[in-house]
Amino acid sequence: MKLTTMTKGLSKFVLRTSVALPLVMAPAVSVTVLDAVGVSAPFAQAEAQSDQKTRKVPAMRENVFKKLGKVQEAADAQNWNAALGALRDMEAGKDKYNAYEVAQMYYFYGFVYYSMERYRDAINAYKKVLAQGVQNIPVGVELNTLKTIAQLYFVSEDYQNALNYLNKWFAASDKVGADDYALRGQVFYQMGNEAKALQDINRAVSMYEKEGKVPKENWLSLQRFLYFEKNDYKKVTSILEKLVKHYPKADYYKQLAGMYGELKREKDQLHMMEAAYIAGALQKEKELLNMAYLFMGHEMPYKGAKVIKKGIDEKKIERTSKNLETLAQAYQMAQELQKSIPELEGAAKLSDKGDLYSRLAGIYLDLDKNEKAITMGKRALAKGDIKRPDQLYIVLGMANANLKQYDEALEQFKKATKDDRSKKFAEQWMDFVEKEKKREEQLAI
Repeated sequence: MKLTTMTKGLSKFVLRTSVALPLVMAPAVSVTVLDAVGVSAPFAQAEAQSDQKTRKVPAMRENVFKKLGKVQEAADAQNWNAALGALRDMEAGKDKYNAYEVAQMYYFYGFVYYSMERYRDAINAYKKVLAQGVQNIPVGVELNTLKTIAQLYFVSEDYQNALNYLNKWFAASDKVGADDYALRGQVFYQMGNEAKALQDINRAVSMYEKEGKVPKENWLSLQRFLYFEKNDYKKVTSILEKLVKHYPKADYYKQLAGMYGELKREKDQLHMMEAAYIAGALQKEKELLNMAYLFMGHEMPYKGAKVIKKGIDEKKIERTSKNLETLAQAYQMAQELQKSIPELEGAAKLSDKGDLYSRLAGIYLDLDKNEKAITMGKRALAKGDIKRPDQLYIVLGMANANLKQYDEALEQFKKATKDDRSKKFAEQWMDFVEKEKKREEQLAI
């Protein structure tokens, strides 16, 4: 009877772990760097995994096979304590077993301990497999055991031992794949050796791409981070372009937009941010306002206004004086003056300064709404703290003049003359108003 019959149905388990890596344009977040690591394949499965040179190992006897069968039955039922009990019964008589049989027993010990998440015990058991002498175990088992020990050290955060066993596996194996270089790159990263980490992760990515396969997301994420640490923003950008293409996520959109900004590729930055916005990746106030500013900076103010208005309506952007003022400014830039006015009025009400009411007075004057201009001007003066009161006095003077309220107009212009920056202009208007006042008086006679 072959051992494969006994091990049929024994599943291969997968270990996962994650490491916190900072995003290139954001605070640190958890990024998975070990996506899928095969650990503890059944002994017979491991024996069959290698196409390398074979070894002649001792045969397994029927009585040992039956004892391992009891272990297998308990493992199939996931009754780990029963499996351990059966293994301990075997271990009590191990002096009667040959090296191959002992290796089988300890390999099962490793598998059971791993399944119970007793990783240190699993490591010790797998080391005992190797202690039987490589001449007494199949090549595939030796290689699988070396890698399994390395992986278990990795998840136990013992990175130096993980590297030691992984390097032993590299030296013994003639089939080193992209996943293996990626794993060692992750170990190097955890040890702080970013140069060697980058060398291995680059090789892993390159091997996949040469085969026409898409590199795993966590490989590209680690590669991106390592190049970011080197300030190689062109490389970071090219990697983020792959991530956006193959693994589109909100963070990658935003990071790529940020990299385009670093490289002064403003149009690409705008397009990527817009793609992120359309995809719903921009949800925070700062992100939405940045999107609006980008639109406004690229002479698309109406799009910017729509972003802010939608953000305020959805309560993602706070209805503050500053934000309403920005919305009004976007509408004004888009020549949507009528839409800008209510937003600017809202901003003025929330502001503790009179400047916004002063601006509104000027807008209403331009629209030939003189009464509204005077009302806004009075509100501005009531709030006070106006940067250029002289300009407001001129607006009030002109609005009153348009309404033929000449005495009030002259009074406002007179106030404006106290500021040298407006004195000449105000005096010209005073001269004009006095003439108009005299002309009106003569016509009334």
